Amino acid sequence: MADQLGTRRGARHAVVIGGSIAGLLAARVLAEHAERVTVVERDRFPEGPEPRAGVPQARHTHVLLEGGQLALEQLLPGVVDELDEQGAPRLGMPRDMVQWQGGRWFRRTASTAYLYTGARPRLEHLVRRRVLADPRITAVENTDAVGLLGDAARVRGVLVRERGAGGGSRPLEADLVVDASGRGSQAPQWLAAIGAEPAHEETIDTGLAYATRVYRDGSDGGLADCLGLYVIPNARQPYGGGALPIEGGRFLVTLSGLRGDEPPTDGDAFTEYAKRLPHPILHDWLTRAHPESTVRSFRRTANVRRRYDRPGRRPAGFLATGDALCTFNPIYGQGMAVAALGAVALRDALADPRRTPTTLRVQRALCRASRQAWDISAGSDRTMPGAVGNATASRPLDRPAAWYLDRVQARYTGDPDVGRAFRSVLMLTSPLSALFAPRVARAVLLRPVPATPAEPPLRPEGEEGGTGLTALRGA
Repeated sequence: MADQLGTRRGARHAVVIGGSIAGLLAARVLAEHAERVTVVERDRFPEGPEPRAGVPQARHTHVLLEGGQLALEQLLPGVVDELDEQGAPRLGMPRDMVQWQGGRWFRRTASTAYLYTGARPRLEHLVRRRVLADPRITAVENTDAVGLLGDAARVRGVLVRERGAGGGSRPLEADLVVDASGRGSQAPQWLAAIGAEPAHEETIDTGLAYATRVYRDGSDGGLADCLGLYVIPNARQPYGGGALPIEGGRFLVTLSGLRGDEPPTDGDAFTEYAKRLPHPILHDWLTRAHPESTVRSFRRTANVRRRYDRPGRRPAGFLATGDALCTFNPIYGQGMAVAALGAVALRDALADPRRTPTTLRVQRALCRASRQAWDISAGSDRTMPGAVGNATASRPLDRPAAWYLDRVQARYTGDPDVGRAFRSVLMLTSPLSALFAPRVARAVLLRPVPATPAEPPLRPEGEEGGTGLTALRGA
């Protein structure tokens, strides 16, 4: 069983490093195959939906894309209904959002896709409560994983150390170890320490930084009749910003800029920075809104993909998932959805009756689950000014696809057929091939670029006064 995971009939013990959404969902899947599962988490889990230190992005804007919602429902039936019950705002796209990209305002036509914009700690709390209710799953909190047990042929567990105890590490033996420790994963060093080969890393870093603050609307309906506002940066206009609703009638406002011109954390300067956006709508809203938090910043936004799917001298019994496998520029809002899609891929690979679940085969399934999100995030970021990394170069074969996708993006803000297809790809519910379906291709290749609103659209199309500027309202 040199490369088998040992999960066909049930491994004795599986360890998941990291109690994030990705780690918890992996534990949920493994509980169907192992006698017991241990989640090793560096933090102490909060009692309720509160941020924790190990998730530095927890206080920033998050969205749960539709592909992630569908995957979560497969793993934890009813969890999306719980999000609704707890007040997580659900936005229909493009109807509910005033949105700008590439010099154009989106038409607010009927919604064809939906996303949730509630605070991340609430979703993580729902997932954690459901997963840890399973008696087969145990959480070891306030504990760091500091290394791997085993050798280059097979991993046999992890070394763990209680935080703040002042003692040494102790072994935690396991038949399978899953690294879900996030973008700061130490697995490359751990693998090298047991004589194995770390995975090759692909990186693209635009230098994007963002800052976020919680607000309540103070405009009294004076700015926009919508649920949210979003200005998407691109290579010609590198500043981004948005106001998205969270629970309790509040908004998370995020502003972003590139290396050397990062958004400030001073409150007044934060508001002033919004003037860099191509339209004053968000700045005007901020001048009337009521801040309810300090400004918090985040700068670790590089795209990093660890190619565990490629052959190498790596041990059986070790897998990587979530951000420990593939992490994206957070501005694209893909992380939580890919965590859920990865868990579904893990479930399907372990349960496949036609194939033995070898380490490499299962790892390749996990990598496939993140490939589309990587193509979207990395494909956009490699065109940004100042992008650095070993994956920034494009190949000659990429040029025809880039030409076609430029035409798609010019049309999806105003053409309902192209918009429907492109949103389904961005939401991770359809493959990239959906953009080449005959109806979409005809619109992309034969139709002119459609007209779009000259100013931020006041109201959804079909409603009285459905153009121009009205305002963000509480959800």
